[in-house]
Amino acid sequence: MLQRQAGSRARELVGSAGLTRLVCLVAVLVTVGLLPWLSRRDPALTVLRARSAEQEPTEEALSAIREDLGLDAGPLSLLGRWASDLVRGDLGTSWVSGTDVLPSVVAGLQVSLALMGAALGVAVVLAAVLVAPVLVRGRGSAGAFAAMLAAVPEFLLATVALLVCGVWLGWLPTAGWAGPEYLVLPALALGVPAGGLLGRLVADALPAVLDERWVELWRGAGVSRTAISAAALKRVLPPLVPQFGMVAVGLTGGAVAVEMVFAVPGIGRTALGAAKSQDLPLLQGSVLALLLLGLVAGASAAFTRRWLLGPALRDAGLTLPPARPVRTHPAIPLTLFTVLAVTIGWGLLRDPYTVNTSARLTAPAWTHPLGTDALGRDVLARLGHGAASTVGTAAAICVLSLLVALALGFLPGIAAGAADIANALPPVIVGILVAAAAGPGTGGAALAVALISWPALSAHAAALVQEVRASAFLTAQRALGATPFWILTRHVLPSVAAPVARHALLRLPGIALALASLGFLGLGAQPPAPEWGLLLDESRAYVERAPWAALAPAVALALLAGLAVSGAAAVQGRGVRRVAPGGKKPGARKPAAEKPAAKKKEASVAV
Repeated sequence: MLQRQAGSRARELVGSAGLTRLVCLVAVLVTVGLLPWLSRRDPALTVLRARSAEQEPTEEALSAIREDLGLDAGPLSLLGRWASDLVRGDLGTSWVSGTDVLPSVVAGLQVSLALMGAALGVAVVLAAVLVAPVLVRGRGSAGAFAAMLAAVPEFLLATVALLVCGVWLGWLPTAGWAGPEYLVLPALALGVPAGGLLGRLVADALPAVLDERWVELWRGAGVSRTAISAAALKRVLPPLVPQFGMVAVGLTGGAVAVEMVFAVPGIGRTALGAAKSQDLPLLQGSVLALLLLGLVAGASAAFTRRWLLGPALRDAGLTLPPARPVRTHPAIPLTLFTVLAVTIGWGLLRDPYTVNTSARLTAPAWTHPLGTDALGRDVLARLGHGAASTVGTAAAICVLSLLVALALGFLPGIAAGAADIANALPPVIVGILVAAAAGPGTGGAALAVALISWPALSAHAAALVQEVRASAFLTAQRALGATPFWILTRHVLPSVAAPVARHALLRLPGIALALASLGFLGLGAQPPAPEWGLLLDESRAYVERAPWAALAPAVALALLAGLAVSGAAAVQGRGVRRVAPGGKKPGARKPAAEKPAAKKKEASVAV
């Protein structure tokens, strides 16, 4: 009976997820097709400038371009023609170069996939290094270091790697794409932040698994530490497998800034160039390739997750590991908060807009504690005044993403379908679409990041909800007559909300970094606003001569990441220390995560 119900539920999820994917795919492609009209700029003029910047934009020349491209027929006619050609396997002809789009898209995708593979290798190695101490000691840490790695701006890391390894030491090439050696520096720039994120997620979930009864039994039976570690990883990975897929897709389409720094002809850079020149066929082909890649990655992650879970998911034999908050000393988040608060507060007392060209690129001194930028403006002042727009906006987006993720976690079909599409869209493409409709600025950048920041949290929540609902403990609760509302509020939601909220805190610096990346690409706040992304962009050109201007916002992002994660751990650890020796807080009920002792042996089945 349970197997038939599970099979029926699985078919319903697959159907709803497929329908959601189709609807979202069509909606995105239609929106991309409307870009020239959303931007309120004459596409004929933009194409003329892209083809030949010296040619005069006479009415005759513009009319010839409109007639050649069929712009007078309107967007719906162009979309219909593109869709009919797509059915025949034709992606159309570039409006700018006049060449077939398909070879350009395939070439860019091949480059991006090779770069993604190398970067993912770096990320997995770094994640393994971060996870190894947890497997050895059997307990986790607050994860501040991993969170700081995840918050390192990829484009800044790329610039520093280019200068140090390419220019100063001459070890590796600095630009282009002509061999395996050209992979190294871009892969490091992309892989280090991704490895910090993945390592933190796995290390965060491992301690609770290592506390389960089956680990103690296996150790008593003389099972090797290697076998126990492998089983613990298999136990903890299923809810996180979708995150690995999303990171892989993000390393492909989201590597635009790194591809620009190293002049890598990847699919993200191709899409960005097509969007700027309003080369609609090339942009549509690039976005379609990224969306299909996202769908393939989502399907592969779902298959891998079901394979890791095995029959336990179908047979309702799962038991989620109880939450085990990681303790950290309150001095760590307090120190990080003090450093950030003092720095930002000190900067707020200074003027961020005063230009003094005679003091440009001044080294840190008492008059300018963090130095000055290329216009002689005080870096400390700009850092302090930019904190509100960067950190405040990121926090609001983070809370909104958490709420959306928890809501969609109970609609796994819709969540899975929409998340695959949203995650496949590079932030820069969404930023271009939003900027076309609303104009560049902080509000447009915030909307663009909000539209794509929820998939990772939603996938995490949906995976946890599915496993909680398939647990034997909840099956017993239903048999005893527990109402759905009771099960939802007392068991499912508490088991899901805590790990997803902690995941959201880890994503907070990443959201701030996404805002900074859009500012770096000119799609966020506009000069002379003291936004952290603009600070990084403005300082990149002279990072070799005045590194302090770039390091200030980068270090601030890293400190923010460490504060978010260690602060959450300190609050949770404080709650753990208040528990009475008997295992209960005074006057508190037994938490939903605590199961009867007889239920703990089910954990061995889940492995």
